[in-house]
Amino acid sequence: MTDAFENLLNEAQKLHDANAVLQEFGALPVDPKRQVVEPFYIPAAKLMEADTDLFSDDFSSIRDAIIAASPDALWRETYKGTRIAELFRERFGCYCLIGKGGPYVAEDMAIYIVYMPEGLYYPFHHHPAEELYFILAGEAEFMMKDKPSKVLGPGDHVYHPSMHPHATQTHDHPFLALVLFKGEIGMTPVLTFPEGDE
Repeated sequence: MTDAFENLLNEAQKLHDANAVLQEFGALPVDPKRQVVEPFYIPAAKLMEADTDLFSDDFSSIRDAIIAASPDALWRETYKGTRIAELFRERFGCYCLIGKGGPYVAEDMAIYIVYMPEGLYYPFHHHPAEELYFILAGEAEFMMKDKPSKVLGPGDHVYHPSMHPHATQTHDHPFLALVLFKGEIGMTPVLTFPEGDE
């Protein structure tokens, strides 16, 4: 019997197999090792599960698989101990599919699920890993230092090079994305302007 995580991994593999951008970023791990996940639920998870504005035509099956796996996921407390921790706990959702804290582990790539409801700003931050956001549902404005911002929707993607500051803003809609990391995947994101001096 296929459980929610196995179904989500299968959906991620199908998406990867059908998309040249994801393939160019890197191959998915072959037979990633399964590990035990102790579920941890945050208010943002409930927001995502109830969100009726995650519009998506071509990616509804993986969107639904992400939502189905949510109750069993170890949701991250992003930026715990920082000035934005409580806001993020309440409104920003992120859990791992492959990597630390996820149901699967691999050495050279990590895959996360990221959800933001409407009207949320994710401040400029950076990390050593290279990152690719692939938008599955909804839309958001993506910003990178020294580059023009752009609004992305289902099927769009954005690449963030290592240590390049970037930020995200949702406006009238939420968004849901599959986020791939490679390189130094063990380091957590750091706020680029910790006091908000952007």
